[in-house]
Amino acid sequence: MTETSPPAPAPTPGARLTCPSCGAEVTDAERFCEACGAPLSPTTEAVAPGGAGAESPVELSGRVGATAVGAAPAPPAPAAGPPCTSCGGVVDADGYCTTCGTKAPSPRDHYVEQPATWVAAVCDRGIRHHKNEDATAVAADPEPGSRAVLVVCDGVSTSTDSDVAALAGARTARDVLVAARASGLGVAASRAAALAQSLGVASAQANEAVIANTAPESDNAASCTFAAAVLEGDLVVFGTVGDSRVYWLPDAGAGDPLQLSVDDSMAQVRIEMGVDRVEAENGPQAHAITKWLGRDSTDVVPRTGSIALGVPGWLMVCSDGLWNYCSSAADLQALVATTQAETGADPLPLARALVVWANAQGGRDNISVALARHA
Repeated sequence: MTETSPPAPAPTPGARLTCPSCGAEVTDAERFCEACGAPLSPTTEAVAPGGAGAESPVELSGRVGATAVGAAPAPPAPAAGPPCTSCGGVVDADGYCTTCGTKAPSPRDHYVEQPATWVAAVCDRGIRHHKNEDATAVAADPEPGSRAVLVVCDGVSTSTDSDVAALAGARTARDVLVAARASGLGVAASRAAALAQSLGVASAQANEAVIANTAPESDNAASCTFAAAVLEGDLVVFGTVGDSRVYWLPDAGAGDPLQLSVDDSMAQVRIEMGVDRVEAENGPQAHAITKWLGRDSTDVVPRTGSIALGVPGWLMVCSDGLWNYCSSAADLQALVATTQAETGADPLPLARALVVWANAQGGRDNISVALARHA
């Protein structure tokens, strides 16, 4: 049984609430700060100027820590946001245009990450969903081709608070895998086994993070998929739960592209029964997953595997918002090659262009693309 902290007391009715990251005023119903985009889990009662402070929660890359404070200064005024995208009017502190009433886009709707020149990720709401329940979390050493961690979690849209839970899960898994360096293991098989074990730990801890971001009284618990890959030189070790995927896409003519992961989905069940891939992935309940992370999950052990890379190409981890439109590894390799011819080999413009392409195909789901370049 996991021991959890008791819930924070409810704010006093009428009390002013602030974002723990930037001090902007928020409401107790908001999950993300409209001023800076930080997750609001939890929001905190504002400390009166000059009042004595104890320890207050502070969001650091998705983890709640504690910092000692003394006399708390008055919270800074929120920076002026961009004008309304509909009419150019002023967007108020509540995130709505004071002229036409349109809600401003949330920073959570679209964000990018590029921890090193050779690794990047783009996460986008898509066109049809009203919020982004995908999440990416990536890390990399500075030297190209040295070590990278790519994580994608796709929140299940039919469950509650999956956007918050997926982000917490992805960041937790990334941190576990960043720390999991198989030092002293010079044999590739030993390194692969150690990293596969770390992927199991990462999935389990990501599951705990998802649960921690699920309201205890929720009868529709937050849930998400899990896909992660670690690149160390020529070695890739990967693990998945659900139907987010890991692909190896060599440069055109350099080798055969591969879908490394195997989905936990009804479509995969039908494929294993002999149904044609295209038919299975477009049939009834094709995207119903058979494993996931969340409080109501019975199995969060990832399917793992490894591969040695001998040629240049792209390691990709993505959600079904991309592969919905380009499922086979051969088709995805061709798409990446065509897109790279226009964007160049920088992973961030390439990932952005792939997201734009998926939206142009209909954007019916959230889209996540994480890339690492192997030269």
